[in-house]
Amino acid sequence: MLNLPAGLDSQRALGPGWAAWLDRLPALAAEVLATWELGLDGEAMHGFCSLVLPVRTPRGVAAVLKLHTDADAEESDHEHLALQRWRGRGAVRLLRADPGRRALLLERLDPVDLRDRWDAEACEIVGGLYRLIHVPPMPQLRSQASYVERWTAALARDAAAVPMPRRLVDQAVSLAGDLCREPATAVLHGDLHYDNVLLGERGGQPTWLVIDPKPTNGDPHYEVEPMLRNRFDEYGGVGSVRDGIRRRFHTLVDTAGLDEHRARDWVVVRSVLDAHGAFANAVRAARPMNEDERAYVTRCITVAKAVQD
Repeated sequence: MLNLPAGLDSQRALGPGWAAWLDRLPALAAEVLATWELGLDGEAMHGFCSLVLPVRTPRGVAAVLKLHTDADAEESDHEHLALQRWRGRGAVRLLRADPGRRALLLERLDPVDLRDRWDAEACEIVGGLYRLIHVPPMPQLRSQASYVERWTAALARDAAAVPMPRRLVDQAVSLAGDLCREPATAVLHGDLHYDNVLLGERGGQPTWLVIDPKPTNGDPHYEVEPMLRNRFDEYGGVGSVRDGIRRRFHTLVDTAGLDEHRARDWVVVRSVLDAHGAFANAVRAARPMNEDERAYVTRCITVAKAVQD
């Protein structure tokens, strides 16, 4: 029986749905491995909400089996559809899928990601990937605006309690209303940052490829904010935190050919919604925000302010 990585097993603390999935996971993994005739080929890995197993196919092809939690179902429902649509262009290749069991067989990529690249270089790489994966909307995918509208309504209800400047909350609510009225123009990754780009190969050449999409139909300018919020501790190494945030922002916008003003508006909206998410997590758990959550809110506010100063 498969032993779960400790980091993944610790997600039991997120609630009974997660605990139930984790209890089922070893048997589910064994079932899919047997059905697809896959042999384990290395140590188990994991993301925040998935188990990833290095495997070999019956023909000896190196691959990975990804099993995603059903406790956080919405974001993973259509991952296989986006990967099918991209067909390896700018993204990891999908070899096989069983949506009912939330099981994906994927090409195996090099574990090297963008965390060790200079941040401006990493932003240039990601800006180039935007151009590859932002294909026309797919009818099977949900609208990103539908999520943003729901999150914004929750933010507005908590406006007096959430620990951030009220003017920033009001600004985000107003901007979100305007942005969500625009039609979707592309398939979005939804969570594209340094950890979700791995090194692969295309045409015999090393190539950066995206993994782990949370695909929806939406506005390409929505994608920018995660690249500004992650690797936050590196800001200030050269110049101020504000300058570092703005350097990444302009590198992404210029490389991808995005509209600066629209990208800025989405960064403000996403940053404030992310900060509210940390607050809401504490409320749901009926406890005060912890130190990590307070620091996260501060980071989000800093990003939202920096792109506007």
